Amino acid sequence: MKVIELYKFLDKKIPSSLSCEWDNDGLMCCPDEKKEVRRVLVTLDVTSGAVEKAKSENCDVILSHHPLIFKGIKSITPSECVPAKAIELIRSGIAAMSFHTRLDALAGGVNDVLASKLGLHNTVPFGVGGEAIGRVGTLELPMKPEVFAELVKKALGAPAVLLADAGRDVYTVALLGGEGGDDIDAARAAGADTYVSGRLGYHAMTDAPENKINLIEAGHFYTEFPVCDFLASLVKRADRNIECVPFFSNRIKLI
Repeated sequence: MKVIELYKFLDKKIPSSLSCEWDNDGLMCCPDEKKEVRRVLVTLDVTSGAVEKAKSENCDVILSHHPLIFKGIKSITPSECVPAKAIELIRSGIAAMSFHTRLDALAGGVNDVLASKLGLHNTVPFGVGGEAIGRVGTLELPMKPEVFAELVKKALGAPAVLLADAGRDVYTVALLGGEGGDDIDAARAAGADTYVSGRLGYHAMTDAPENKINLIEAGHFYTEFPVCDFLASLVKRADRNIECVPFFSNRIKLI
């Protein structure tokens, strides 16, 4: 399977029609669209470490959730972070393709994988306006906030989570992988007693008791990283002979 064929397969499975208007993803870098794909590095982020790993593992493609190129590039020089990675990819003949908010919204994507990890049932989309990319569902049985926060921590392999306890048992849970601070009101409107996201913010967490919703901040990386297994499974569906190489791109340490 060639690079462009793999991209078209994934683009069909994860259509851009699901993307938020402000997003930028897709085939980010492609030195040779007709190159045969034998190995794919699957990662949440296209870090310089991911690029080096792809080179050392003889990968033909880097497949990521977060886009290599998100904001406009004004110059192509090795002194700038994103252009430097693009230059190295082109020099090494490695393509990069990313699927961002469309993968968040996709049935079976980021937020459905997260919901499954946390044991939610009967999940449905929720969100702000037309961007209903989060999920809300229920647990089998209610539990105390601290017990559920510990479950979240273990399920995601996170070193720690932050809990703002609003004094409510946890049963109806809303979630949004990554940055979810703008969707707290939407989570409440969806009937959630608890909201889990990667990053929510100090003031929102402080106001949780007044707003009568438990908030759990579990880390941007840890709420989204589980989707990498899903991406690898799609690559295997495209061509079972392609080998997927996982890469753990988190650079943020809890000290």
